[in-house]
Amino acid sequence: MSAALKYQGTRLLAASSRLSILQKTAKPSLLRGYHATSARLGVAHSGSQTVVNAEKYTLNTYARPTLVLSHGKGSYLYDTDGKKYLDFTAGIAVVALGHNHPDITAAVTDQASKLVHCSNLYHNEWAPQLASNIVESTIAAYPQGTQGIYAQAADGRSPARVFFSNSGTEANEGALKFARKYGKHVAELGTLGKGTSEALRGDPNLKCGIVSFTGGFHGRSMGALSVTANPKYQKPFTPLIPGVQTAKYNSTSEIGAFVDERTCGVIVEPIQGEGGIHPAQVDFLRALRRRCDQVGALLIYDEIQCGLGRSGKLWAHQLYPEDCSPDILTMAKPLANGIPIGAILVSDKVAELIKVGEHGTTFGGNPLACRVGCTVLDHIAKSEFLEHVQNAGQVLEQELQQALAPFVGSTVVELRGTGLLRGIQFTSDPAQIVDLARDRGLMLVGAGGNTVRLVPPLNTSIADIKRGAAIIADCVKQFAAERKA
Repeated sequence: MSAALKYQGTRLLAASSRLSILQKTAKPSLLRGYHATSARLGVAHSGSQTVVNAEKYTLNTYARPTLVLSHGKGSYLYDTDGKKYLDFTAGIAVVALGHNHPDITAAVTDQASKLVHCSNLYHNEWAPQLASNIVESTIAAYPQGTQGIYAQAADGRSPARVFFSNSGTEANEGALKFARKYGKHVAELGTLGKGTSEALRGDPNLKCGIVSFTGGFHGRSMGALSVTANPKYQKPFTPLIPGVQTAKYNSTSEIGAFVDERTCGVIVEPIQGEGGIHPAQVDFLRALRRRCDQVGALLIYDEIQCGLGRSGKLWAHQLYPEDCSPDILTMAKPLANGIPIGAILVSDKVAELIKVGEHGTTFGGNPLACRVGCTVLDHIAKSEFLEHVQNAGQVLEQELQQALAPFVGSTVVELRGTGLLRGIQFTSDPAQIVDLARDRGLMLVGAGGNTVRLVPPLNTSIADIKRGAAIIADCVKQFAAERKA
């Protein structure tokens, strides 16, 4: 345990003891005054009591340090003791515009005073607007696109449509459902060769297979978990949904064996996030696109973490050639800068199959989240914003390459990623580096394969990018020295 954690643990016990004594001995008026003062300061009694309440009343599913965050501004977070942290987590790639952004605050405040929720029984002003913005900005950012979500629709219809959900895992659940229905449609058409077509026509449910890949992460609900090939997440909840196979990520040679005429959908991250920041190879995505076309399966890109500007492009797949484009694109994390939202962007050939009543949501597409989504997308879709992400990512890469060069091969395996989605893989568990960085006022988050993930707000200044890189270098130096001792 680090010195900082021991210190915070001691403070927690002391503060808890003081509050317990106060609750037992103080007059009600004094206790009311204590709570009123805490409320004015913007904390729930104290940081210590918050941790006590969390341990007592919330489900034990997270391992967290004892600090309690109270507010943020820009690329910085502050705890209830007033300590300031440079945030290289952005709420796990969520807070794209930073904390307390004035445009986000204004949109939330104004919309909350008008209409927060009305369900999907009725139209609201903002869901169609955000859907339009997503479709039009996606097409504008990738004019060379001709396949999948970019394919021209008949009769002048939009080439793609949007369904709103509340989170990334819900977006992926919807995508898997849509793939299942599309598989039945293809089976009933009978266009996959005589023998196969006859078998599938006899039982369209046979075309139900889903292929995912090693290192992928798609969520924790049952369908999304079933395509997340990590025993740590899956094993406690087996058996999972049937019909799912896992192929090796970036292995083009395996695609033909796994993706066949009984496959209805293939789900993949163009850049894996939770798995350790692994970009897909061009030949791999191209082969997936080609094979899906051959067997009548949908290609689903999960861009929940790597999309919406994180890679330096509006979408990570826009870093790749046009013959790698998806049929379905899922998104969530940064879309409303922390207000819960998710979305599924589907091509016209998928949209025309989904009928009224076949999918739905209570909260998805609510006017509050969608209005904030419009505000976020107005920023992210601008070319100058994406140029800043590219430049900041290059600076971060250069600073880290120079600072960590002496440790490559001994402590550091390699640096990976693009834009402001970066990873540093270490030769051993880097949890101590995350602790050391936090002690120095820098928030980091881990990922799979002994990797530390760097996902700061997309508008983080170049000066703060350099500051964060310097702190990381200092932590790695100490980490390496302690391993040698």
